[in-house]
Amino acid sequence: MGHDHSHTSAVSAGARHRRPLFVAFTLTATYAVVEVVVGIATGSLALVSDAAHMGTDVLGLGMALAAITLAQRATHSQRTYGAYRLEVLAALANGLLLFAVAGYVLFEAWRRWTHPPEVPGVPMLVVAVIGLVINVISFRLLSAGAKESLNVRGAHLEVLSDMLGSVGVIVASILIWTTGWRYADPLVAVAIGVFILPRTWRLMGQALRILMEVAPPGVDVAQVERAIVALDGVTEVHDLHIWTVTSGLETATGHVVLDDDADLHSVLDRVCALLAEEYGVTHATIQCEPRAHRDHVNPI
Repeated sequence: MGHDHSHTSAVSAGARHRRPLFVAFTLTATYAVVEVVVGIATGSLALVSDAAHMGTDVLGLGMALAAITLAQRATHSQRTYGAYRLEVLAALANGLLLFAVAGYVLFEAWRRWTHPPEVPGVPMLVVAVIGLVINVISFRLLSAGAKESLNVRGAHLEVLSDMLGSVGVIVASILIWTTGWRYADPLVAVAIGVFILPRTWRLMGQALRILMEVAPPGVDVAQVERAIVALDGVTEVHDLHIWTVTSGLETATGHVVLDDDADLHSVLDRVCALLAEEYGVTHATIQCEPRAHRDHVNPI
């Protein structure tokens, strides 16, 4: 009897949440256009600025959606893992974009503090409330995917930043409308920037961790080696590598040295089951070797 050992079809976490991402992208893009039109019509700098912020959300959501769509294409002979890394690159790009937007918001807040402009309170309030509703819908649509996919998490942060922006604009517009206090706008802007920057930093750190092929968080490679060696029929483990291709797709390769009387098929099954069940590694390539082969290896 031959040994039937097949890998589970690789599907990224982001691909499972493509539809909510598309809906969020459509809603955000539509409202960004509305906000630009109203902002220009009313002469409101605050609304035009918020529309620009929303425009970055549209760009970020679009990058995330495009990355997932391209990653679902069939693999090429020269791209053996397909285009899954595009999702991680999109998350990193989203992080850079959020940093740029936060930097602009902080600069604009400083500029407005020194020269606070006239801002119409009522039109600003109406448009901001509608924008908040749109952002809440998008935020809820992406919440499930953000727990699984780094790419969707980046888009989720984009929407969160804009949702907070809408809340800030509402607060600022009420204060301006009722008291005429112009400094509400720059103060709210600073609060938004300070809230978003640490979260953006963590997102970029996670993306860089994947690109550097570091072991997934919570996976101790040395401990995994000990667990494999403890299996019946295993004498030694070497050249064990564990990394993440994209969110939800953990991969491992390694060499397992067998006992002299060990059954290769059963050992291979036990090793793959251990990796999948205990460490979430569902795409493993394990080379089993007899003891006599140890002198011929070329460790990396």
